[in-house]
Amino acid sequence: MKLARPCLIGVVHLPPLPGSPGWAGDMGTVIERATADARTYAEAGFAGLVIENFGDVPFFREVVPPETVAAMARAAVAVRDVVGDSFPIGFNVLRNDAGAALGLCAACDGAFLRVNVHTGAMVTDQGVIEGRAAETVRKREALRFPVESRPLLFADVLVKHASPLAPAEVSQVARDAFFRGKADALVVTGPGTGEATPLARLRAVREAVPEAPLFAGSGVTAATLVETLAIADGVIVGSSLKRDGGIDQPVDPERARKFVALAQR
Repeated sequence: MKLARPCLIGVVHLPPLPGSPGWAGDMGTVIERATADARTYAEAGFAGLVIENFGDVPFFREVVPPETVAAMARAAVAVRDVVGDSFPIGFNVLRNDAGAALGLCAACDGAFLRVNVHTGAMVTDQGVIEGRAAETVRKREALRFPVESRPLLFADVLVKHASPLAPAEVSQVARDAFFRGKADALVVTGPGTGEATPLARLRAVREAVPEAPLFAGSGVTAATLVETLAIADGVIVGSSLKRDGGIDQPVDPERARKFVALAQR
């Protein structure tokens, strides 16, 4: 996956999957929503999309059950049929199952994975999550991806819905994730889903690691896109593109098209 600026990645928020409290017992509905949102992103001109098990609250801290991975794989295959083989698809297995995300990349031709806690330790609503960069990077090598299609590793810097276990400077956290954790790109977010990414934090990461591809990962809207892209190489967006701004609504094609047009200007 080539990270050309501006790189817009749309989020496919999967409804509750098998085994989760909200599971409605119908994979057909899950696939219908996923493919519809994926088609909207692709037709609007997005550079790629990331599939998340967003509806599976409360999340497992690290390893998710096999039914979650199986359901995400089934959704990914359906999405691939809609967007085509060359369209970049990534995976974020919430809350922090990088191993499952790598497995999905291997089985479903994933271009990247997002890891919420790749290095360091964060206090979250799932408890303390510790980064497992050594295992993740080595597992990626063990899966023997071809060099030209090895999935990129997107690492969050002080991820949303979390606080560092010990006092931490965002600049140092960013340097650790990129240089010591071997991340391929960094993601900066606001405090929660749909909450604005602070430009000051985004700028601090850019200054600390100017060579790292940098994404704003939450709360980017049409009103904040231009100033965000003045600092970041791209954005990962979902909530603000939903119909009427509702997180449980489908992606609005008109909002998506306007978002891309604004980024390209």
